[in-house]
Amino acid sequence: MADKLIIVESPAKANTIKKFLGGSTKVVASMGHIRDLPKSKMGVDIEHDFEPEYINIRGKGDLIKSLKADAKKAKKVYLATDPDREGEAIAWHLAHILDIPEDSECRVTFNEITKETVQNSMKKPRKIDMNLTNAQQARRVLDRIVGYKMSPVLWKKVRRGLSAGRVQSVAVKLIVDREEEIEKFIPEEYWNIFATLLDENSNKTFIAKLYGRNKKKIEIHNKEEVENILKDIDKGKYIVTEVKKGERKRTPAPPFTTSTMQQEASRKLGFTLKKTMSVAQGLYEGVKVEGKGTVGLITYMRTDSTRISEEARAAAKKEIVKQYGEKYYENRYYKTKQTSQDAHEGIRPTYIDLNPEYIKEGLTNDQYKLYKLIYNRFLASQMSAAVYDTISANIDVNEYNFRASGQSLQFKGFMALYVETLDTKTDENEESFVPDLKENQEVIKQKIDSKQSFTEPPPRYTEASLVKALEEKGIGRPSTYSPTITTILERRYIEKEQKQLIPTELGKVVNKLLTENFSDIINVEFTAKIEEEFDEVAEGKENWKQVIREFYGPFEKEVERVDKELEHVELKEEVSDIPCDKCGRMMVIKYGRYGKFLACPGYPECKNTKPLVETIDVPCPKCGGKIQVRKSKKKRKFYICENNPATCDYISWNKPKKEKKTGKKENNIEE
Repeated sequence: MADKLIIVESPAKANTIKKFLGGSTKVVASMGHIRDLPKSKMGVDIEHDFEPEYINIRGKGDLIKSLKADAKKAKKVYLATDPDREGEAIAWHLAHILDIPEDSECRVTFNEITKETVQNSMKKPRKIDMNLTNAQQARRVLDRIVGYKMSPVLWKKVRRGLSAGRVQSVAVKLIVDREEEIEKFIPEEYWNIFATLLDENSNKTFIAKLYGRNKKKIEIHNKEEVENILKDIDKGKYIVTEVKKGERKRTPAPPFTTSTMQQEASRKLGFTLKKTMSVAQGLYEGVKVEGKGTVGLITYMRTDSTRISEEARAAAKKEIVKQYGEKYYENRYYKTKQTSQDAHEGIRPTYIDLNPEYIKEGLTNDQYKLYKLIYNRFLASQMSAAVYDTISANIDVNEYNFRASGQSLQFKGFMALYVETLDTKTDENEESFVPDLKENQEVIKQKIDSKQSFTEPPPRYTEASLVKALEEKGIGRPSTYSPTITTILERRYIEKEQKQLIPTELGKVVNKLLTENFSDIINVEFTAKIEEEFDEVAEGKENWKQVIREFYGPFEKEVERVDKELEHVELKEEVSDIPCDKCGRMMVIKYGRYGKFLACPGYPECKNTKPLVETIDVPCPKCGGKIQVRKSKKKRKFYICENNPATCDYISWNKPKKEKKTGKKENNIEE
């Protein structure tokens, strides 16, 4: 008989904890949730104050029997599921199934799975936190109601099997809105003028950029304006009118939160959100390390706090001073956002002495890459700022003003270890040269260059930038980013092309229908407000059923209104120019699970369907035929002539341009 039974979610976590406790303690896994709302019906009793109708998850009967048997044999049962709302809810469901009294101090949590933390946590069990549990219930019930009430609208008007979700639909809306911005964008021409100038004192050249005229900034819109300016300054002398020297500091980024870890792993490692969270879960739950056994290498990876314990801070100082010297260390505290739940620390290594290089052999390649990223980011967060020497100069020629600025790295500081990657291009890290100029000196023009540019549309979202946008707008929380984006990819509302997220035709149709008819629900402000209400439930400031009550009244009226309005509305089917080869009717474009396809409008008499081949408005560079867009097995787009392979062998990964003429066969595709 075991004195203690500890239940966690996963076998990996169970194995790690077991080694720290030993003796007559048994550690078993629940394999995630064991009770949930049924899949076959809504499972929320609206007539009885939104009471959820939980059932045991199908396929977990034997596991539940086993857990009950283990619990009967144990003197004390501890529920050690993950330290967040989802984990708290799993513990609550386990307590229900195992008949553990509500006031029992059975709950333990581990922010990190190390021997010291596990043993200390086991000494301080607490009651299940019903505020956290109810916050999870509120999200689960509200999302179930939204999905079950809104999805039938899509079934009636688009196709059966589609589903609508509160957060997912807003994420799709952001992507569709961005795509519309890009499509409507009209590029505007602008020009820059650069002067290459010689400082005769140092005999070195540098580049200055035209800023303005008579100290006022000017914009150049066309070639004619450029030529007029060049005439005005053609014979002028370039006189240095002002020189400023200074110092600029760049401070390190804070330790990772879930969101920043997902973003940086996407940018630096090319990981999807799903992969990042899976690898991080493994690092948290435990990895076998030579000399230490199985240990959790990082703290809990679902957090929006950048707070760090004093013990971790002290360990970081010791390591930085040892590796780099005293001047590289700076004790830093980072402000946590007001909306942060702050239940956990930021994501950091549990043992600073376990350098990624020392334990590389015990890790998979992905584990090593992510652990190194987390380790270096944390250590860098406690290091000194990088210091740049800066110089800027104003140079006048006639009434025109040029500016030159340069910087050189004086002290690397944290940049000796880690530099954050940014979504937008920046030359902040690059050194640029300007000589030691003096006021009133003349510099000699070597040449003048002008460059034509065009304004660019906003970039498409990537997984990383979408997570950033969701977080900034208050949509979702650390545990929801990955499943949200994974869901809309799996539903084929969006697709990924070279990291960019692009709405599919299906996604556009679904978004249009939902935003036009449920504008009060599918919007950023409403979704963010609901998240704040869930947070208030978690803090015990709000009753979870009251949140649902306040939401349901207006929502039900909205659903009834949409049902009436759409009852006699048919989505107009787009008619193609392709006749049905069985009955001659012009085929219509329909939306299926995998996108558009052609179907005969004579259904059910004629059931003919065929794939819809996407083409582009550029002729084949080799034979002038139509170019078709297809996808490889790995979902990568390629371009192929409609006459391939019969009479033309044109095929390319790159979209052909109208002016391109080539007799060569382009990179053949084998995948």
